[in-house]
Formats: sequence, structure tokens, C-alpha cells
Amino acid sequence: MASLNQISPPGQSTGTGATTHRSLKRHVGLVGLMWASVGSIIGSGWLFGAKSAVTAAGPAAVISWGIGAVAIVLLALVHAELGGLFPVAGGTARYPHYAFGGLAGMSFGWFSWLQAATVAPIEVEAMIGYAKDVPGFGGLQNADKTLTTSGFIAATLLMAVFVAVNFLGVKVLARTNSIATWLKIFVPLLTIFMLAITSFHGSNFTSHGFAPFGAKGVLAAISTSGIIFALLGFEQAIQIAGESRNPKRDIPRAVLGSVAIGTVIYTLLQVVFIGALPVTAFANGWDKLDFPGIDGPFAGLATLVGLGWLYYVLKVDAVISPGGTGLIYTTSTSRISYGLSRNGYAPQKFEQLDKNGVPWVGLILSFVTGVVCFLPFPSWQQLVNFITSASVLMYAGAPLAFGALRRRLPDRERSYRLPLGGLISPVAFAVASLIIYWAGWDTLLRLGIAIALGYGLLGSYAAYAIIKRLPNAPRLNWKAAQWLPVYLLGLGLISWQGGFGNGAGRIPLWADMGIVVVFSLAIYYWAIQVALPAEEIEREIADVEVVDAGGH
Repeated sequence: MASLNQISPPGQSTGTGATTHRSLKRHVGLVGLMWASVGSIIGSGWLFGAKSAVTAAGPAAVISWGIGAVAIVLLALVHAELGGLFPVAGGTARYPHYAFGGLAGMSFGWFSWLQAATVAPIEVEAMIGYAKDVPGFGGLQNADKTLTTSGFIAATLLMAVFVAVNFLGVKVLARTNSIATWLKIFVPLLTIFMLAITSFHGSNFTSHGFAPFGAKGVLAAISTSGIIFALLGFEQAIQIAGESRNPKRDIPRAVLGSVAIGTVIYTLLQVVFIGALPVTAFANGWDKLDFPGIDGPFAGLATLVGLGWLYYVLKVDAVISPGGTGLIYTTSTSRISYGLSRNGYAPQKFEQLDKNGVPWVGLILSFVTGVVCFLPFPSWQQLVNFITSASVLMYAGAPLAFGALRRRLPDRERSYRLPLGGLISPVAFAVASLIIYWAGWDTLLRLGIAIALGYGLLGSYAAYAIIKRLPNAPRLNWKAAQWLPVYLLGLGLISWQGGFGNGAGRIPLWADMGIVVVFSLAIYYWAIQVALPAEEIEREIADVEVVDAGGH
């Protein structure tokens, strides 16, 4: 396989058959990278996350956000080193490939693609959910929040808009996203300020008990109420690293900076949401939270406390915030498809770029997948529960790759070296495993089906490419990935017997989490022990590495 920047100039063939490749264009600076991540973090999560979290955990949802933020920071720190070390398009799909070869790379590549491809439809669902009480838009959802026929058409058109903007190229996309992100930051900050000075009751935090649902409610809220979903997105700077002007310097800054901004905004939103609620809204308990406009929590709350003008601002932002996130995740999906093809798990058609340097086949697939997602998982909450697990499963590959690459290639140049990386990396992997577990058995069962589907699709192509001796046929490296099926099946077994999400409940609370942590650490050290030898890792890197980070 050719390395990423060994693609011929636009319009010229690489000599690998009939497929003509063009170069990804390096037009994105630090602000564009950071805003790609911030714009992904601040999406529909801020519109719905505070309400969902408080119904799951009560006022202790503030603690849930704190735990979620720590988890995301740990994962972001690991990604910051990897992103500066390997500034390639679709990076999260590639790191496990470098460290553990084709089988692990194919698996985590599928997790990455699955996560990215389903976020845009989640954001579309949020846009429609917030607009349903606006005159003229009431017929888009049924009473059970499923899409009507007109709602499905509207959702499809919105997906088409995401794709159309992406076809204009990454430079236009970065500019469009930067404008949207400034607005997406301003409106939540305005909401925080107005609710804090207009209607804030400190007694709300204790009137029904600070943690009415105990530790289980606090922990379950992290995975099931949209907290992790809201904070995810920092990796978008990494996904478009192949289009960064100075990736080794800018990617670590963009990743860590975006997490800091997102964490502060979301935590403050949760605090003012709880404090601004009238006592009547939770008179029957936090799990029965009810007030006019609850389907659009902050907009309804603004009306309730006499801020009618803020209601209209929030309705406009309900299009901008999820729309901007859906837009950048559509970009990410096409770049991950590009990366999967580069690593030999998908047809080389996904490497074709149009005149603007856009992987157009991946964009079309992103659109089709998004539309299909409106069918089996029609409500925002169902999609969030599902995709949070897929997201964290994707992120779990990074600490493993980090540990293996630190062990095998300790002297390779790194633009950012994570302090205490040898300690943070296994902790990050254990935390990722806990978040997956907290999502519950119901969600993990659906995720298992999706994983099996991915093995069928990508595995079939990989087998075909190997048999036909295609130029991009992957090396599967079964030995280096021997830990992977044990991890997936073991985590599923613990979830089945645990007490989250309709599990059997045979393992008591806290004992179950202890088992997950011990099991995860055993998998971590097993994985880095059997990772590819240094020379094989160097060969995998050489196949797809960015040779000249300065770009074109």
C-alpha cells in the first residue's frame, strides 16, 4: 500500500490499477482543528443531556458529569500523543492497526466507522425533536417520538445538506464549522448566565435528596443519559489530521483544548438547569420530572421562568448546534472509510477523491447509512444509548495501542509525550470498559449484533482481497489480536450477569465493577505483551504514514 502522502497530485494516477487518487488537501489550522472537535462536542447533547441526566441521577448528575469528564480527559490525553505521533486521516481507526495488525485494526476500524456514521442521524433526530412545537413543524414526530412520513423526508433532506456541504471541500467545511461553533458556544453561555441570574434555587439540590437513586443512578447516567455522548467528539481533530497544516503541533492542542471547553460548558449547564427548575417540576420525584416544554428542556425552562426571548434563541440554536455536529461527523465518516480502505479492509473505491480532495464514495455511504439509521432506532435516546457504547469501544483501542507503541517504539519522535503515560493508559482502558459496562446488557446485546455484522462485511472484503492478492490486501496478524475475542465476549458475559440494563443481576453492585476493572487490566497487559514486534509495527506504519507533515 502507498503511504498517505505518496498519493499522486490531483488528476494523476497512482499506478495502482484503474483507481485515480488525489491528495487530501492540507488547509486546516489550529482553530479549524479545535473547532472541529468543539463543534462535535457541543451538539444535541447540551439540548437534552442535562434533563436526561437529572432524571437518571437526580442532582447528583453533577457528579456524573464530573466522572464522565475525567474519563474523557484520560482518553483524550492518550489520543493527544497518538494524534501528534501519527497525523493521518481517520486516525482512531488506524492506531490499533499499527500496534496489533489487521484483525485488531479491522475490528476497531469498524467500531470507529459505526460510531461516526450514526452520530449525524442522532443530531438530525435532535433537530426535529426540538422543532416539533414550532408552528408548521408539529407533524414530524408521532406521540412516541418516532418519525412520521413527513419527518422521515425532513430527516433525509437534512442528511443531504450535511453531505452537500462536505462536497465543497475541507477548507469550506472548516470555515462553515468555525462560524457555527462560535454560535454554539455563545448560546449555551448565554443560557447559563440568564438562568443563573433569573431563577436559581440552591435548595433544589437537596429537596428530594442529592442522590435519590444512589451510586447506581450516578453511574448509569454516565452511559445512558447522554453524558459520555455529549463529551465525545474531541477526536474529530484527529480524524481530519491528514488535512492539517501542522498536525504534530496542533492536534494535541486541539484535542485537549476542546475537552476543556466542553467540560466547563456542560457542567455549568447541568448546575443551572437543576437550580432554575420550579419545585413543582420535580414534586413527584426527579425520575418523573415534568414541566411545559420538557421535550425541549432548556427552551421550555426559559419560557417557564419568563425568558420568552431566550426561547426563540434556543429554537434557532436547536438547528445550529446539532446541525454543526452532524456536519462534522459526516466528514469524519468519509475519512474513516478512506482510512479503512488504506488499511485494506474496504474497497479502494473509498480512496477516490474528487477535485476538492473529498473522499466522495465515503460521503455517499455516510448519507445512505444515516437514512437507514432513522428506521431501527427512531428516537434520540435509543440512538444515544447504542452509539455511546460503540463510541467508547472505539476509544478503548487507543490506550491499548498507546501501551504497545510506548513499549515497542519508545524512542520514536513524539510531538507530545504524555506524562505518566504508563499509568494513565491502563487506567483509561479500564475506565472505557466501565463506561461500556454501565450502558447495560440491552444496549450491549444490540452492539454485539452490530459487531457481528461488521465482521461479516469487512471480513468478507479482507478475505476477498487476500485471495485475489489485491494491492491493499491486509495482513490479519491473528497472534497479535488473540486477546480481542476474549475481551469482547468477556465484557458481554459480565454485562449479562451484572445489574445494569436488564442484566441478570447475579453479580452485586461494586463487585461487578471490580470484576470489570481487573478483567480490563488483565486484557491490557496481555495485549501489549503480544503486540506486533517493532519491525512489523514500523512496516505497518510505513504503509500509511504521512511522510511530510507539512503537506502540500
